[in-house]
Amino acid sequence: MSAAPTAEVRALLDRAKTENFPVASRLLPRRLRGHLLALYGFARLVDWAGDEAPGDRLALLDSLEADLDSLYAGEPPRHELLRRLAPSVAACALPAAPFRDLIEANRRDQRVHRYPSFDALLGYCALSANPVGRLVLHVFGRATPERLERSDAICTALQLAEHWQDVGEDARAGRIYLPQEDLARFGCDEAMLVAGSASPALRALLAFEVARARALLERGAPLVGMLVGRERLAVAGFVAGGHAALDAVERRRFDVLPGAPRPRRRDVLRHALRALLRSDGSRPAGTLAPERPARSPAPERPARSPAPERLVR
Repeated sequence: MSAAPTAEVRALLDRAKTENFPVASRLLPRRLRGHLLALYGFARLVDWAGDEAPGDRLALLDSLEADLDSLYAGEPPRHELLRRLAPSVAACALPAAPFRDLIEANRRDQRVHRYPSFDALLGYCALSANPVGRLVLHVFGRATPERLERSDAICTALQLAEHWQDVGEDARAGRIYLPQEDLARFGCDEAMLVAGSASPALRALLAFEVARARALLERGAPLVGMLVGRERLAVAGFVAGGHAALDAVERRRFDVLPGAPRPRRRDVLRHALRALLRSDGSRPAGTLAPERPARSPAPERPARSPAPERLVR
């Protein structure tokens, strides 16, 4: 059994309560919750190293990568959160590449503070967000190419939702995730991002970006129907958290500058139910063949046709 976490580690793990989605739903078995919390602890540690740590952050990220190398070489890591991660890596045969991508994303944060295009921003999300979903599917034992592709869409959308909630905070910290081409297209300049309230032009831009993020959630939503039992409920929660976060931005009429709008619990529950109902009629043939013995799924509701997917540029 792991020793009680230190105060520093507990502070990082406690950030799970502030996420837009349930990090380790209590609907999941304790074993899976433990693995997901180990993944979350690593991701939060790397984010702290890239965003908040004093001193030379690049050197700190290099040190974390060296510690990750030790873990995969069968040697005991130095940092407590990597020691807590080691049993999950072994039990779930977790690949090293997603962990390395998370470190690389935070290296990029030290050098890149603007994104010229939406495609460039998607490239960043492929490092900063998508690896987490890929690791979750490995924990579930459900990592297949199609599921990974759907997961990438969901994780990118979750990352975008967080960026659009935090436009003002990020801009004041010197980071602008709104693509430069979109700022120009909507007649916005960077000074607008640190104002007390959003201009009509900025509100229009955020409405456009929120619609893009929703389209990605819709693209990824069929993943719910490719899973069974409690894993299906957990992924429905991820999708629901993204929609509820975007609802919160819309509820502010896209004025996020006074402070990040937070999702409401009832909206998360509403979107989770919607994701589950829609998934009953969207399971592609053959996708439920288990890679390991599967628990019995919850009784299915009558099938409904999913809404057409929206295109993302």
